[in-house]
Amino acid sequence: MSAIPVSESAARLPALRAVAALASGLLFGIGLSLARMVDPRKVLGFLDVLGDWDPSLLFVLGGAVVVAFLGYRLVDRRGAPLLDLRFHVRDGLRVDRRLVLGSVIFGLGWGLAGYCPGPAIASLGYANPEALWLVPAMLAGAGLQRWQAARKASASS
Repeated sequence: MSAIPVSESAARLPALRAVAALASGLLFGIGLSLARMVDPRKVLGFLDVLGDWDPSLLFVLGGAVVVAFLGYRLVDRRGAPLLDLRFHVRDGLRVDRRLVLGSVIFGLGWGLAGYCPGPAIASLGYANPEALWLVPAMLAGAGLQRWQAARKASASS
């Protein structure tokens, strides 16, 4: 088997990335569906620790922690990723006002709606009424944040 010339393999990279992203998204969506995280009542039951608490999503959280732990161990052993030139991992985490405020808004939204972004998008496949209004609102909020960041960047330069 002969090696693929660099220019030919570089041309295939965007298509391979798209296939990998699609496969990852499908696997993630299937996992959310199997865990019933696309049902806001299930999530709200998990978040209701002072009421009728449903701790079953702790198993989902535990599974995610194990997969992430093993994934990072594999990343540490590789010199470079398969579909990019380098790994894009943050060296450090700076906790600032924007991070804390964003986390609070995320948590409030999750607690009020029973959805976070991944399950909300996956719920569109079930035509859940809540997701049909939540996802556009979420996209509008993301767009406003990008617009504000671009505005601040242009004002400071």
